[in-house]
Amino acid sequence: MGNMSNLAEYKKATWNYEILEEFEAGIELSGQEVKSVRNNRATIDGSHVTVRGGEAFLIGASIPPYQPGNAPQGYDAMRNRRLLLNKKELAQLARGEEQKGLTVIPISMYNKGRLIKVRVAVAKGKKKFDKRESLKKRESDRDIARAVKVR
Repeated sequence: MGNMSNLAEYKKATWNYEILEEFEAGIELSGQEVKSVRNNRATIDGSHVTVRGGEAFLIGASIPPYQPGNAPQGYDAMRNRRLLLNKKELAQLARGEEQKGLTVIPISMYNKGRLIKVRVAVAKGKKKFDKRESLKKRESDRDIARAVKVR
């Protein structure tokens, strides 16, 4: 897909959550936030998405000022940022959010042409047990791969 590069990633997303469905959202940023994000300075670890009044917001993501010395007065790196999705997608996210045990999280922030997009997912939090299962599966996959290599 042309020039797509990851600008920020929620690295533990697949470890902490089981991803059910994914969406691509636009994000509303100020000019200097865009520059900061393009410099790979955004952090979306531990952030989440809420749908309120027919709009989606990215909550708890940090985008530090592009030039700290030059930041506008009262610049808030942690402010809630509006995500741009169509009505159908918003309805699906809202439904996901309403279901018990489900949450909406950002997985990554990336360039798509000149735009910055956020990959958002409806996800289900994993319990300790699930994490142990994931670990076991990863280990057995590794053992199989190792056995195959030896032959």
